Amino acid sequence: MARVTVEDCVDKVSNRFELVLLASHRARQISSGSPLTLDRDRDKNPVVALREIAGETISPEDLKEDLIHSLQKQVEVDEPETETAPLVPAQAAIVPSGNDDLDIEMDRMSEDDLLRGLAQLAPPEDSGSN
Repeated sequence: MARVTVEDCVDKVSNRFELVLLASHRARQISSGSPLTLDRDRDKNPVVALREIAGETISPEDLKEDLIHSLQKQVEVDEPETETAPLVPAQAAIVPSGNDDLDIEMDRMSEDDLLRGLAQLAPPEDSGSN
């Protein structure tokens, strides 16, 4: 690889491994038809990518963001969180607090009481339109 070009890029991207990742990603972009930001001069795509990084015609931060985006399997969508009502403890519903306005009283009905209540309901009147 072009040693001079790599040494020129080290001050832009301090980590050589990250530099290789960014340059290879940019070289793949160039291969897929992305426009060049400087003249090719009969150089191959990896060398052009390194020259673009060294010449600061393309931002390493933008390349890094694009590389991360291309590797993501699922894109996160920021959705507002649903607001949930605070849970009332079970003891608060049973134990009176001494304040009549704030007391919570729950009616409890057994299954037998429910069946008796349903049995007492009168069936609907037949309108006789037969």
